[in-house]
Amino acid sequence: MHVGGIMATWTDLPDSVLLEIFSYLPVRDRIRLSRVCHRWKRLVNDRWLWRHVDLTLYKMRPKVMWHLLRRYMASRLHSLRLGGFLLSGSQAPQLSPALMRALGQKCPNLKRLCLHVADLSTVPISSLPSTLKILELHSCEISMAWLLKGQDPTVLPQLECIVLDRVPAFRDEHLQGLTRFRALRSLVLGGTYRVTETGLDASLQELTYLQRLEVLGCTLSADSILRAISRHLRDVRKIRLTVRGLSATGLSVLEGMPALENLCLLGPLITPEMPSPAEIVSSCLTMPKLKVLELQGLGWEGQEAERTLCKGLPHCLVIVRACPKESMDWWM
Repeated sequence: MHVGGIMATWTDLPDSVLLEIFSYLPVRDRIRLSRVCHRWKRLVNDRWLWRHVDLTLYKMRPKVMWHLLRRYMASRLHSLRLGGFLLSGSQAPQLSPALMRALGQKCPNLKRLCLHVADLSTVPISSLPSTLKILELHSCEISMAWLLKGQDPTVLPQLECIVLDRVPAFRDEHLQGLTRFRALRSLVLGGTYRVTETGLDASLQELTYLQRLEVLGCTLSADSILRAISRHLRDVRKIRLTVRGLSATGLSVLEGMPALENLCLLGPLITPEMPSPAEIVSSCLTMPKLKVLELQGLGWEGQEAERTLCKGLPHCLVIVRACPKESMDWWM
C-alpha cells in the first residue's frame, strides 16, 4: 500500500482502520494480536471491537467463556453468537443457567443472542438476559416448559424478534406461548415440523401485532400459511415463506393487504399449482404499499419470468435470484 508515493506499513494506518480490520478476525486471533505491541493491545481492548462476538467457531469450555466475559465483553457486548455441545456426547459441558444469568448481569447492553446446537433443556428461559431484543435458536433442544403459555409474563419484556430454526421440540403449545411477549414484532419459524395449521391459525389470532413473519422449510403448505396471515395479520409488513403448496388461489388471499411492503417467496419446490409470473403480478398490483418482491431459488433469474415481473411491477423493487449464501455479517 502506498501513501503519497511512499510505502505504508501497519503503523501508518489509523486506529479506526485497524479496528475495522481486527473486527473480521476470529476471537482467538483478536486476543493474540494484543501480544504484538502496546498499540495493538490498546486496540484489542477497545469497546468498539467487542460489540459483536461470534464464538461458534470454537467448542468453548465454560472456563474460557467465563474469562472472555470478565476480561473482554462485559458492558461492551451488543450481540453474541454462541455454540453449544449438543452433538458432543453426554459428558460434554453444556450451557448453564449461571452463565446465562451472568450474561444478563455483566452485559447490560446485550440485545441479540444467537445460540447454536445447544442443549437448553436445563436452562430456564427466565435465566436469559432481560435486555434481549432478539433471540435466535438454531438446532437447539429446549424443555417442554420453555415457552408455554401462562408462565411469568415479565420474562424478556423487550423481546422484539425470535428465530426458531430447527428446534425439534417446538410445537403448537410453544407457539401459543409466544403471545406473552407483548413487544414481539418479528417471528421466524424454520423447520419447525411439529407446528400444525390449526396451531398456527390459533396463535396468529393472538399475535395480531406481528409485523414480520417468516415460515421456512416447515411441513405447512404455503396456502394454509397465507390464509392464516390474511385472517389475523392485517398489519404485517414483511412475509417470507417457502413456496411448497403455493397456488394462485392461495396467493390471492393477500390481495388488498394494506400494510404489506415486502414479499419473499423461496424455492426450490415448484409444483404444478405454483402461480405463474403473470398471476403473481396480478396479486401484487392489489397490494397498495408493496415495495419489494423477492423470489429466491425458483430458477427464474435471467428468464422471461423475471422480465414479466419487472415489467408488470414498475413501482416495486423486483429481486429474482438464486438462494444466497449466509452473510458473514450475522449481526446485521
